Amino acid sequence: MEFSVSKAHFLKELNLTQGVVEKKTTIPILSNLLMEAEGSNLRISATDLDLGVRCGCPANVKEEGAGTVPAKRFLEIVRSLPEAEIRLKVLENHWVQVTCGRASFKLVGMAKDNFPVLPVVPKELVSLPGSVCTTMMQRTIFAISGEESRYTLNGALLLLKPDSVTMVATDGHRLALIEQDVQVEGLKNELRVLIPKKAMGELLRMLSEGEEGVVVQLSKDEGHLFFSLGERVLISRMLTGQFPNYEAVLPRENNRVVELNTDSIARAIHRVALLADERSRAVRIQLDKDRLEIFSSSGEYGEAQETLDAAYQGEPLQIGFNYQYLLDFLNVVGDSAKVRLELKDEQTAGQLRPAEQGTYRYRYVVMPMRI
Repeated sequence: MEFSVSKAHFLKELNLTQGVVEKKTTIPILSNLLMEAEGSNLRISATDLDLGVRCGCPANVKEEGAGTVPAKRFLEIVRSLPEAEIRLKVLENHWVQVTCGRASFKLVGMAKDNFPVLPVVPKELVSLPGSVCTTMMQRTIFAISGEESRYTLNGALLLLKPDSVTMVATDGHRLALIEQDVQVEGLKNELRVLIPKKAMGELLRMLSEGEEGVVVQLSKDEGHLFFSLGERVLISRMLTGQFPNYEAVLPRENNRVVELNTDSIARAIHRVALLADERSRAVRIQLDKDRLEIFSSSGEYGEAQETLDAAYQGEPLQIGFNYQYLLDFLNVVGDSAKVRLELKDEQTAGQLRPAEQGTYRYRYVVMPMRI
C-alpha cells in the first residue's frame, strides 16, 4: 500500500477514531487503526469490539492495499507535521513509513488480517435530521447510569414513531425525557432501540464534525446498531433487555409550581453547593410566599444559604435534592430564559422543564433526598 493525502482531511478523520480505539487492551490489534487504500479513497477503521467507526477521505493512491498503525502514536505524528502532503507506504514486516517534507517516520504495524472485520451496514430503517439527534442526546446523555450492573440503564431509549421521536434516559435517581413531533422518513411502525452511552458520545462527536444539515441514517442487524453520516459510519453493539416503564414514574399531580430565571437559579445552586456535603451532594430547597431559599451544610465546611425572588403563592414546602442532578439539567437548558420547578410534597419526585418548550417537549424528573 502506498498513498498520499492532505494533512487537513486526514487529521479530521483520524480525530474521529480516537474515542473508539481501545487504550488499555489485552488484544494489541485493537489499539491500531486499519487503513485501506483503494481507487481514489482512503478508508480508516477502528474498533474496541463494542464500538466501531469507519471513515475516510480522498487520497492519491499509488498502490492499493491495507495496513495497520498504532492509533495514538500515529495521530501525534500527523498532528506534529507541517501543513503539507503526507505520504504513507507499507514496508516489509508490516512496518509503515510516513513522510512529510523532510520529516520521516517508520512505525511498527501489525498484520492487517488480525484486525477484526467490521459488519456490513444493512439497509437503512429510518433517517433523522442530525440537529434533532444532537439536541435529544445532549439533553438525555447525562442521566444515563454509569453502573455496569444496571445493564439496561447504560443507554438511552430511542422511541421512533411515524410522526414523533422520543428519547429517554434514567439512572434510577433521575430521568430525562425529550420528545418532538417530526415526520420520520421510511417508518411505518413503532421502533425502539437502546443506544449505549459511549455510542451516543461518539455520535455527538461525529455530528459536531459533520456539515450543517447532515442526516443520520439508522439501521440495525441482530446484534448491532449502525449510524451512517454520509461516508462515516458508527457501529455499536446493541444493548439487550427491557428498558423500565418510564411513563409510570412521570409526576402527574405536581401542582406547586414556580418559574425561575435559569441563569439565576443555576448560579445560586452552584454557590450554595460549595459548602454542601461532598458525599451526599444534598441541598435543601424551601418554597415560601414570593421567595425560594437554597440551603446546604457540611460538618467539615459549614453552611450556605441564598434567597431568590420567586412568584410563588402556594403552601410552604421544603425538599432536598442532589445539587449535581439539578445543575446537569440547568446546564443543558441554558438557552431557555426560564425554567419551571413543579413539586407536590417532600417525598414525591420533582419535575423541571423549560418554561417555553418550543419545538421540543422536555422534562426532567428528580427523586428527592431526605435531609
